[in-house]
Amino acid sequence: MNVSLAVWRSTKTTSGFLLSAALSLLGLTCVTFVIGRFIPVDPVLAIVGDHATRSTYDQTRLALGLDRSIPEQFLIYLGKVLHGDLGTSVITSNPVLSDLMHFFPATLELATIATILGVLLGVPAGVVAGACKGRWPDHVVRIVGLFGYSMPVFWMGLMGLFLFYGKLNWVAGPGRIDAGYEDLLDPVTGVILIDSAMAGAWDVFRNALAHIVLPASILGYLSLAYIARMTRSFTIAQLSQEYTTTALIKGLTYWAMVWRHAFPNILVPLITVIGLSYATLLEGAVLTETVFAWPGLGLYITQSLFNADMNAVLGGTIVVGVVFIGINVLSDALYRLVDPRLRAA
Repeated sequence: MNVSLAVWRSTKTTSGFLLSAALSLLGLTCVTFVIGRFIPVDPVLAIVGDHATRSTYDQTRLALGLDRSIPEQFLIYLGKVLHGDLGTSVITSNPVLSDLMHFFPATLELATIATILGVLLGVPAGVVAGACKGRWPDHVVRIVGLFGYSMPVFWMGLMGLFLFYGKLNWVAGPGRIDAGYEDLLDPVTGVILIDSAMAGAWDVFRNALAHIVLPASILGYLSLAYIARMTRSFTIAQLSQEYTTTALIKGLTYWAMVWRHAFPNILVPLITVIGLSYATLLEGAVLTETVFAWPGLGLYITQSLFNADMNAVLGGTIVVGVVFIGINVLSDALYRLVDPRLRAA
């Protein structure tokens, strides 16, 4: 009976997740599509140019289906999206889905390394700051975090390039890899570090690593500042609970109490914080990609917007929405993995 009840609850929860995710994605697509149709940019002119004849303009508008009503256009677009057709990019003349599959791995690679750096450094720093509230480790973490929040990311990027690339020559310059290495690797996953390691192309690996160190460190610093700040707050809240005092009375040392008893209780909210940070970085980290000429999703969407390439903007927005929804669903699944009370709920 208990097993049947658990299965029923699990099925109901999964169905709820999927329904909620589908409705969120539908709403995002609808809102983005409508906004794209009402912004003062003419997608026909973006294709035919300013010097096209009236006849060419009208034929192109008809071919794009812009003579139909907005609801009709949306339903047609939605039908294509459900079949994996996100339209064709005006800039590249390629299918938008193909472009996104080309650009997204670069953002995935950059955001993943930045998030790993943020978690590895930000979580311990936040716990130590919370456990040492009001003392010098707390002040150091807060100052470092405040600096990360205060400094514009493009300024840090430019200063980083000036110092570590221009003056010290410790890292490689803008771009994802030097031009001489671009044709030495057959893309498999699209993530150069993984592809080069799988192929044993260590020269390519080192060159890609030299390029990603600086932008990933800057984004990782931003992620660290956010994660450390939230971890500090969660830790302070847990250390004010009675169970921590009980643990100390029973003879546990202070730091053993922090890591064994307080830390596990901040994991659930911490998963949300890390998930949101990762999703934000995956959204494109537009300024960082622009400063470092990083060929990722953010740079692609920005250039598409400047060129009125609405199919590319819509496709990129849908991908960002899928990423956000996917990370939220994954975070919810992780809640249940780390907290048995939620599994029983």
